[in-house]
Amino acid sequence: MTQETAPPSRLEALKVACSACNLRELCLPVGLSDDEMMSLDDMVSTRRSVKRGESLFHAGDPFAALYAVRTGFFKTVVSASDGREQVTGFQMAGELIGLDGISTDRHSCDAVALEDSQVCMIPYGQLESLSREFTLLQHQFHKIMSREIVRDHGVMLLLGSMRAEERLAAFLLNLTQRLQARGFSASALVLRMTREEIGSYLGLKLETVSRTFSKFQDEGILEVKQRDIRILDQSALQRVVNGSSS
Repeated sequence: MTQETAPPSRLEALKVACSACNLRELCLPVGLSDDEMMSLDDMVSTRRSVKRGESLFHAGDPFAALYAVRTGFFKTVVSASDGREQVTGFQMAGELIGLDGISTDRHSCDAVALEDSQVCMIPYGQLESLSREFTLLQHQFHKIMSREIVRDHGVMLLLGSMRAEERLAAFLLNLTQRLQARGFSASALVLRMTREEIGSYLGLKLETVSRTFSKFQDEGILEVKQRDIRILDQSALQRVVNGSSS
């Protein structure tokens, strides 16, 4: 292999590796030169494997990098002074973890793998430097941060104004929409989180979550087999959500 052919081959390998990632607009923005692409390749070349139940980072850890979930599933958790835990989010392949640390230079939550996972590390100092150099990269990063803010607002609406059935229906619809965007089924999913973790996220007791799943199954909206969920009537699930304004 000649030196002239090596760089395109490396770029092609990067494109193949990231082609299924929902963050490709950050890692592979359209319109960058080969040299600029190489800079991005170097920035995200470090990957880290996290076993199920292990933490990617803990609350209070110094903030140094963002993490793009390559494979697997995570939850973010904050702990109260009395030891209780509150789930603040679930992150899947193609989503960023670690934005919580930008404002104070320390993480404010724990990020725990719900299954064996792999992340791409994006050193924040390098990202800032490259963003100043590549306007397109800065623009795409701002778009990703905006998406996170919009998602947080959606959760606040979920917790502030919806009944239990509406919260769970909205959660399931959101989850399937995110999975569908990654090429998975729009109607069948395997829950990576427990019902207790869902309850923590939605502000519901475990028994309420279990009772609502059973209610949806009795009404023919869902088929529930432990963590295997099949949505039988998506329009009915959407009507449950829409009922929040009635």
